[in-house]
Amino acid sequence: MKRSFTMLIMLIVFLLFTTGCWNRRELNELAITLAIGLDSTRDGQYLVTAQVVNPGEVSQGKGGGGSGLSPVVIYQAKGKTVLEALRKMTKESPRKIYPSHLRMLVIGESLAKEGIGKPLDLLSRDWEMRSDFYITVAKGMNAEDILKVPTALEKIPANNLFDTLEVSEKVWAGTSAVTLDELIADMVSDGKRPVLTGIQADIKGDEETSLSKQNVEMINPPARVKYGNLAAFKKDKLVGWLDEKQSKTYNVITNKEKSTVVNIPCPKGGKAVYEVKKSNTEMKGKIKNGKPEIDLNVRVEGNVGEVECHIDLTKPETFEKLEKIYEKETKEMFKKAIKQVQENDKVDIFGFGEAIHRADPKAWEKLKKDWDKNFENLPVNIKVQGEIRRVGTVGNSFLKKIK
Repeated sequence: MKRSFTMLIMLIVFLLFTTGCWNRRELNELAITLAIGLDSTRDGQYLVTAQVVNPGEVSQGKGGGGSGLSPVVIYQAKGKTVLEALRKMTKESPRKIYPSHLRMLVIGESLAKEGIGKPLDLLSRDWEMRSDFYITVAKGMNAEDILKVPTALEKIPANNLFDTLEVSEKVWAGTSAVTLDELIADMVSDGKRPVLTGIQADIKGDEETSLSKQNVEMINPPARVKYGNLAAFKKDKLVGWLDEKQSKTYNVITNKEKSTVVNIPCPKGGKAVYEVKKSNTEMKGKIKNGKPEIDLNVRVEGNVGEVECHIDLTKPETFEKLEKIYEKETKEMFKKAIKQVQENDKVDIFGFGEAIHRADPKAWEKLKKDWDKNFENLPVNIKVQGEIRRVGTVGNSFLKKIK
């Protein structure tokens, strides 16, 4: 009994030292930040823009925010480091900037050209930061211009940017949702260079109206934010912009294509649409006659999504003809896109160097020292296999019946 009592006292004393949360965060003390913009200034500092949630306007009890206040508030500050700028925001914000729920990071083009490695250090180092937010580059403008645009379908602009990028990546394949971990992995890799999706703000008319809540109250908002094509990087510096076909080619080769649509010519004129539903690319590197080469085997499954020509979809040979046309058109597009990246951007965004490394580690040790130069003249052999699975709910188009 005496021993049990002693053990009980010891447990109680032990519990006194384990209760409570030493690093707790009260919600009413934090400014929940869902988007951050990073820009460079002329005096060599960072301009940091934080899009902070106005909790009273997004709570369920507001029923849509009838008070007329904005669902988010913008705070800005300059600093020689990103953390310094974030802490400076408390000079006007009644709460500490809290980016642990960050969804979007937008980097201005000027800063991207200078290098994004240093300002990203804080985001990778902070133990409270999640790494599943998406990173984009503001094409031809500052990041602050993107974060100041109100959006219509989503009350919080950061959520709108996040969801739009996810949907676009899934159904169009011209954009790429890149997280912090993926970006850092590509920046430090010897055999693959990073890419980020470009984003722009299209502002028409009076800027004061376009950047106010009135923008989302119009049926055709004068200010919109839209994603563009991919930006190519060499290590951590922006070196060029891809066009639409190059961006799609990148996603196919790196197995990021989930779905997209491709216009193809019909055998006797007109056009049809091949809707990609499944895509897989097998990449193999090899050393041939002492020089590196890449073999790409692209397998695609899809449907006939649209028909604007006179073809008979009840015949198996029609499918074969459309598949051959798709394969030929796509192969030519890939070859041209890869060649343009080799000649214009001169950086291996496709990961061909990693394929060579896997195939022949000893040869790679010699090649990696000047891989970007080797990439410029790298032969790439492409094979495309396209298969049509379905034609939709109807067979032949009604167009042939129209006289």
